[in-house]
Amino acid sequence: ARHLANRLLGAAVSLLLVLLSAFVIFRVIGGDPVRAVAGDTPLTPEQQREIRDRLGLDDPLAVQFRDYLHQLFTLDWGTSYVSSAPVTELLWSRLPATLLLTGTALVLAVSFGVWAGTRAGWRPGSRFDRAQVGIALTLWSAPTFWLGMIVIVVFAVHLGWFPVNGMRSARGVGEGWWPQALDVAHHLVLPALTMAAVVYAQYVLIMRSSIMEERAADHLRVARAKGLRDDVVRRRHAVPNALLPTVTLIGLQLGAVFNGALLTETIFSWPGLGLLFHQAIRVPDVPLLQVLFIFFAGTTILANLAADLLHRFLDPRVRSTA
Repeated sequence: ARHLANRLLGAAVSLLLVLLSAFVIFRVIGGDPVRAVAGDTPLTPEQQREIRDRLGLDDPLAVQFRDYLHQLFTLDWGTSYVSSAPVTELLWSRLPATLLLTGTALVLAVSFGVWAGTRAGWRPGSRFDRAQVGIALTLWSAPTFWLGMIVIVVFAVHLGWFPVNGMRSARGVGEGWWPQALDVAHHLVLPALTMAAVVYAQYVLIMRSSIMEERAADHLRVARAKGLRDDVVRRRHAVPNALLPTVTLIGLQLGAVFNGALLTETIFSWPGLGLLFHQAIRVPDVPLLQVLFIFFAGTTILANLAADLLHRFLDPRVRSTA
């Protein structure tokens, strides 16, 4: 209970700092909210003053901060300057696309990363191990935007196998859920593979290191002495223990993958929260930016908290040393 209370308190303090940062940052960055609301429409001084009064821009900072907290905790997150739509509506309309992209990328990265890391770590120094380490280090060091542009040039422009951007074909694919699902999957391939490639490298290296540590464990020697086959020893005795750091990494990656969607969605024009953030920061659309900033930072904090608690639950050694 004390451990849980300490972790919850730390997460609460971090979230409060995020709320304060969101209020300060997006009032310091350049940009005139009145111009963002008006767009290209010329305004008289009286109209500008009316907009500033309606948005509360001339109120003291203490009053603005009070109204800001009241809106957050009552889930009244204001209205977008550009689209005049409620921020809540914009957030929920774009969230499914981000969840689809990040969820697909994480499943691909975990599945192939754990498999490749297990094989590489079980036989270190083999040709497969050297190839996987080289690929993982290359992908891990590659910037996401560079990798995304390379993928677009090769597979979309030159080969023409996949569409360049978007989530659905502009010309339509006919009625019925099956053709539409195939169309979305076709558009999903390149952004999901780009996002998964960078995350995949981390799982390969972490799982490889864990398996190499487990290879010399005493319980594996006992299992071999009983006459168990090598693949059975690896699958039943080595992999479960080696998965503990990987499970923790999955929890930590939940927040990082959401943040990685910022670049990937912008490169591929994927209509999710990352592209929405990019479009809002160009204005700047302060109410929308504040909520998206809190969402991305909050998911990282909550994912770290869940990973910490899950690791403590799965590994009795952590509980005994706490």
